[in-house]
Parts: sequence; structure tokens; C-alpha cells
Amino acid sequence: MTDEERHEQGMRVRREVLGDEHVDRAIARTDDVTRDFQDFITRTAWGDIWSRPGLARRDRSLVVLALLAALQHEGELAMHIRAALRNGVTRAEIQEVLLQVGVYAGVPTANRAFAVAQDVLAGQAD
Repeated sequence: MTDEERHEQGMRVRREVLGDEHVDRAIARTDDVTRDFQDFITRTAWGDIWSRPGLARRDRSLVVLALLAALQHEGELAMHIRAALRNGVTRAEIQEVLLQVGVYAGVPTANRAFAVAQDVLAGQAD
């Protein structure tokens, strides 16, 4: 697959997972400084990894939530909580993931992640 085909595939997956509104905002903010990075994440994260058949998207979302929470990347965590809901992950499953984070990454880390989840979920319809 060519880089252009990987980019196209990645953009399709990125839009399906994150939503058009988020992707359109990212594209609108792209400039000479960020253009190569945006292309890199589109091809690599979305075109190569999220497109692999080994895990379903909802399972990838669960893994990503745990990692982002454990690494305390709150901005990305909020974005991926919304994506996880789009991928069929339930509120209860998000809670379970964050409880797991508390055991393996620490209570303060999970506490921060729960605050992010609470804010995101408060703005989401059931």
C-alpha cells in the first residue's frame, strides 16, 4: 500500500472513530509546523494500527483508555472517551477500565481520569 493509500485509509478510520467534527478541527489547525505530524499519525496510528484486524475497534478503545489514563494524558483521554462511546463502549465499561487503572497505575492517576470521564460523560446523552 502506498503512503497516499495509507493516508486515505487512515483518514477514513480516523473520521469513523473520532468523528468528522474533531478531524475537521484538526485539519483546520494544521500548518507548516504540524503538517508532517498530522500525516504521520493519520498514516501510522489510524491507517496502520487502528486498521489492523487483530482487535475490534471497541477493544482498541478500551486499551487506549487505559493507556491514556495511566499516562495521565487528560486531553487525549477526553477525546478517546468520546471515541470509545462511538465505538460501542458503555459508560459501565469505561468505569471498569478506570477502576483497573487505579489498581495498576495508582489511585491518584485514576482519580484524575475519573474527573475527565465525569466531565465528558456529563455532556453525552445516554
